[in-house]
Amino acid sequence: MYQKLFLSFLLGGLVAGCTTVGPDYAGPPATPLPDAFARGAATAAAPNEAAWWTALGDPMLAGLVERAFTANPNLAAAQARLRQARAASQSERANRMPRGGADLLYAHARLPSMGSGTDDRSQLPTRLDLYNAGFDASWEIDLFGGQRRAVEAAAASVDAAGANLADTRVSLAAEVVQVYVDLRGCQRRLALNGDAIARQQQGLGLTARRREAGTASELDLARLQGQLEATRADTGQLAAELDGYRNALAVLLGVPPGTLDDELAQPAPVPLPPGEVAIGDPVALLKRRPDIRAAERTLAARTAQIGQAQAARFPHLTLMGLIGIGGSHLSDLTRLDDFTALAAPRLSWNFLDFGRNAANVDKAQGLRDEAEARYRATVLVALRDAEDALARFRQRRVTVATLARAVDAAGRAADLTRARQHAGTVASMDLLDAERTRIGAEQRLASAEAALTGDFVSLQKALGLGWTESSRP
Repeated sequence: MYQKLFLSFLLGGLVAGCTTVGPDYAGPPATPLPDAFARGAATAAAPNEAAWWTALGDPMLAGLVERAFTANPNLAAAQARLRQARAASQSERANRMPRGGADLLYAHARLPSMGSGTDDRSQLPTRLDLYNAGFDASWEIDLFGGQRRAVEAAAASVDAAGANLADTRVSLAAEVVQVYVDLRGCQRRLALNGDAIARQQQGLGLTARRREAGTASELDLARLQGQLEATRADTGQLAAELDGYRNALAVLLGVPPGTLDDELAQPAPVPLPPGEVAIGDPVALLKRRPDIRAAERTLAARTAQIGQAQAARFPHLTLMGLIGIGGSHLSDLTRLDDFTALAAPRLSWNFLDFGRNAANVDKAQGLRDEAEARYRATVLVALRDAEDALARFRQRRVTVATLARAVDAAGRAADLTRARQHAGTVASMDLLDAERTRIGAEQRLASAEAALTGDFVSLQKALGLGWTESSRP
């Protein structure tokens, strides 16, 4: 009779185990995406998603990025978080399986005598040895799907951690390239600043001689001296800025500041983006952007946790069993036909919790709503980043082209002035003024070229480029 009741109860529990409470995740909320972006000099060709920085054609830069991927501490921390998430997921899957253990016990007891006779031996304490070997197991039946929801949430958290790792890789590549571009631009501006100082010193010397001859005033001399000192002050600022870029690159590569000073001491041109930049389908790329993917997977995990919280409100069924052998002699451990066995189902239900479980469900729903809001915000920020980056890149190309024409014009003017100065039709001071104008135009162009490559970097980052599935550990 009791066995039939137990079997019926167990069968009912197993059938009920197919029930899973809580909402099923139906995908991210619909977010309107633009049909097209302002492309400018961008093309619909497929971009190099894994290593976009190779399009800049700078082998040293490519090597620095790869070294950062190997040794950057922030990337290593993101990889460790992914391993933690995977371990937590494995633990949740293991929680659905039975638990079992074995133990071996030896006990020696000295008990007081219980005798009442006059025999002296009856007054001696009783000594007892106990040998026991046992195996116990328990298994919680997932009646309402709480464990399944936990596994589902953990799996989504693994995906989110993987997406966060990819996002860290995207940000790291963009930061390394940006700092390298700033460093090369600073080196160029520092060299041009040296040329400007040389020209100003020549002009100051000519003005001093003209003042001695009475053809220049003290005001002219003071004005040129002030310009020279201001340019010299710029040199110190640029040198400090250059040291900062070197130190920043060293930290990004996971080495102490100063380690890369010799390696980066030789000036090199600012790497420029190609004539046409392949971006493919920006909308499709944005859907793969790691931070959007991480936000979507976090939303999936939060949705599953609602069911996990709801399942805690219902009864829990645990099956427990015990098998043991032993006795008062060591040889009793070999008597396998003489054993103790216990099987017991345990049903528990914490129904009088004064609203604790209901509050946990409300909290889980609030976390899910927060995750959805963060997902929407992440998508909107990504759209803004991509649109802004494309617009800036397009306009910066126009600026660079205009400044390049200005440099050509200033160079031609300097050449013509030099020819006239050799012919004796203009003064040396006019030639120095023309040279200063040319150097100023080159300085503005150098800054604009570095900004153009910086806009290219921002565009790649906004599109979420710099990672592939194969780059995950």
